Amino acid sequence: MAAIVKNDRSILLGVQITTLPLAKTSEARERLLRTASGIFYTEGINSTGVDHIVSAANVTRATFYRHFPSKTDLVLAYLQAAHDAIDAHLTDTTVEGLTADVCTQIQRPEFRGCAFICAAAEFEDPEHPVRRAVAAHREWYLGVVRDAFGSDDAARHFVMLRDGAFVGADLGDPELAARTFLRAAGAP
Repeated sequence: MAAIVKNDRSILLGVQITTLPLAKTSEARERLLRTASGIFYTEGINSTGVDHIVSAANVTRATFYRHFPSKTDLVLAYLQAAHDAIDAHLTDTTVEGLTADVCTQIQRPEFRGCAFICAAAEFEDPEHPVRRAVAAHREWYLGVVRDAFGSDDAARHFVMLRDGAFVGADLGDPELAARTFLRAAGAP
């Protein structure tokens, strides 16, 4: 009898962190999502109105609402897309690979912090769909890190250090945040 391995990364690929149904793709939907993602990441979610997104994406309000019945649906699609992108680029899920990935991310010129931490900061209610999506992503990421470290405590420690490095890099010096993260994470 084969053993069932919990938190194996091959099982976790394709994790749906939102309650959105699968959507039909279209050029207009992809443009809306791409535009909104850039705006949400750089300007914030609650400070961005639907009219700004519609204008920047060069679509009508009717097109927006055909693809996203509410702004919350768009925000959830943005978070799902961010999660999927992270999942796709995390090819080295060893401790060394995860550590290097954090340093690479925070030193990108366009880095503005963690999309999930920023989203959570804008939605106070832990039962809000956005906060639930953030929690699902964080649980997934913690599982990936736990698999790398083989320990719940070490994984929680690493994720806390990563969160601090992401915030520190956004608010201050990314190179200093990377060096401090490496030192705290025990990297050589």
